[in-house]
Amino acid sequence: MQIACKYSFGMICFPNIKINLGLHVINRRTDGFHTIESVFYPVTFADVLEVIPATSDTFTTSGLAIAGNTADNLIVRAYHLLKQSHSIPPIHTHLHKIVPMGAGLGGGSSDAAFMLKLLNQKFELGLATEQLENYAAQLGSDCAFFIKNEPSYLLGKGHELQPFNINLSGYYLVLLYPNVHSNTALAYRNVKRRETWIESESIRYWLSQPVSEWKNHVFNDFEDSVFETFPELREYKNLLYAKGATYASMSGSGSAIFGLFTQKPQLPEQLKSLVCFEGWLG
Repeated sequence: MQIACKYSFGMICFPNIKINLGLHVINRRTDGFHTIESVFYPVTFADVLEVIPATSDTFTTSGLAIAGNTADNLIVRAYHLLKQSHSIPPIHTHLHKIVPMGAGLGGGSSDAAFMLKLLNQKFELGLATEQLENYAAQLGSDCAFFIKNEPSYLLGKGHELQPFNINLSGYYLVLLYPNVHSNTALAYRNVKRRETWIESESIRYWLSQPVSEWKNHVFNDFEDSVFETFPELREYKNLLYAKGATYASMSGSGSAIFGLFTQKPQLPEQLKSLVCFEGWLG
């Protein structure tokens, strides 16, 4: 999925999210990271990112409040990463933040990847897709996915991606954000590693089966750990199934919960207040 940028004096693009279709934690690698199995699926729910030529480098935000120092923001880091080896003039960058943070949707990673793509286009740097992916991998594990922005299978670290043939067109997505902030450290705290990868039990195998088979076979291993801290998330997932979801899951390390439906559901008020995005997948 490529989301086009609009050209003007500046440039605007729309960094979209991903959802995880299953997530297995296999083992700990010798480099200290974990081997992960998952499928990343892009969804059009997006932030708004704008770059304008300026006399000095500035970065502003609107929408959802963003914690932390500006220098640590992945968008700013993406700019300085490219500036180390390319001639890029000063710019003013503005992010209108719509995608909630700590939700397992890759919002920050997407912002960074789209910043790389935007700068590459705006200043005609001539970077190929593989080069952009290499830069993105330096910024964060999930960032490289958003360069091609297509369904991808992961077995390894977040940038070790392979194309994956899956199409959820015709399913209605309901995405809930329960307004609690999960993070990777929390998710890993009590996660039970699988230690070995078995093809017949793999996400790759089961996602090749009909979506109706996923409920009992496609799991996010972080759920038990995160649900222990936020038990309401399990309740929300169960409610999505009760309202007719064909498949429901937590995305990434949480806390967003999503459901896939064959028709638009009638949600109870308890869930309506948590919906941050819903719509037919294209």
